[in-house]
Amino acid sequence: MDNVAVRAENLTKVFGSFTAVNDVSFEVPVGEVVGYLGPNGCGKTTTMRMLLGLLHPSSGTAEVLGYDVRHHAQEIRSLVGYMSQKFSLYDELTVLENLVFYAGMYGLRGAARRQRVDEILHLVELENHKGEQATALSTGWRQRLALGIALVHQPRLLLLDEPTSGVDPSARRVFWDLIDRLAQNGTTVFVTTHYMDEAEYCGRLGIMSAGHLLAMDTPLTLKRSTLPGPAWDLVLEPLIAAMDLLEQTPGVFQVGLRGDHVHAITENGAHSAESLQTALAPLGVPVLVEQADPTLEDVFVALTRTGSHAS
Repeated sequence: MDNVAVRAENLTKVFGSFTAVNDVSFEVPVGEVVGYLGPNGCGKTTTMRMLLGLLHPSSGTAEVLGYDVRHHAQEIRSLVGYMSQKFSLYDELTVLENLVFYAGMYGLRGAARRQRVDEILHLVELENHKGEQATALSTGWRQRLALGIALVHQPRLLLLDEPTSGVDPSARRVFWDLIDRLAQNGTTVFVTTHYMDEAEYCGRLGIMSAGHLLAMDTPLTLKRSTLPGPAWDLVLEPLIAAMDLLEQTPGVFQVGLRGDHVHAITENGAHSAESLQTALAPLGVPVLVEQADPTLEDVFVALTRTGSHAS
């Protein structure tokens, strides 16, 4: 096996007349945290299920840890930890009992099982909750337990399918700290998400829409290579009238709202702060214009707007 944990080539999945994943190719290097960003229904979960051997590709190929997903699904599952969108917990069992049960399912017995369960309780910081029933845990603690279960057999690759959906921002940050710690210890992580802020934590990021992989690179490179020019924040009132005026201004690529201000992307060299103020002069109101950092939301909107996708 080379230094690639996951390799997909022209991966496609068709359900009747609907193409859920369309000719997708990518690689996940060993030891990296690679994110898969896109809205619900774009094909992220279908891709992950094919990588696990739970769904057979309609066409194309994929290898996970050197094993072909069509012919070696059992071998793949023994080496991979999987955390689905709906946490696979036994609610009537305690935290400890859930971990002991799943460790046994993976063949751990006796002292080895006790040691590994203790390690997981410490890793996900559930020592003080080990006697609680899973059903009594908050969503954030259930999330940690589900992660612990996915890790109990010391997988070389961790597949996380929107693991923080429905979890509050504070719990999401703690969860990503755990992911970082795992990656530093050599675990490869492939994680799907629809949260733009989470995607920033990934070493590399794939952006998916309507079954297509639009681009895959580091978040910084995506911002530099995808957008045609700088980003700007414009503070003024009224916001909607300002947006309408900017959308009609030559050299303005895209416009959107960011809370209490307007956020715009312009073509390279087309505008300065002064020229944007001039464009908004017909509104007759004060305008504060500052150059801003581009966001992954800017990248996603730009890619879906142009219809670009990776070859």
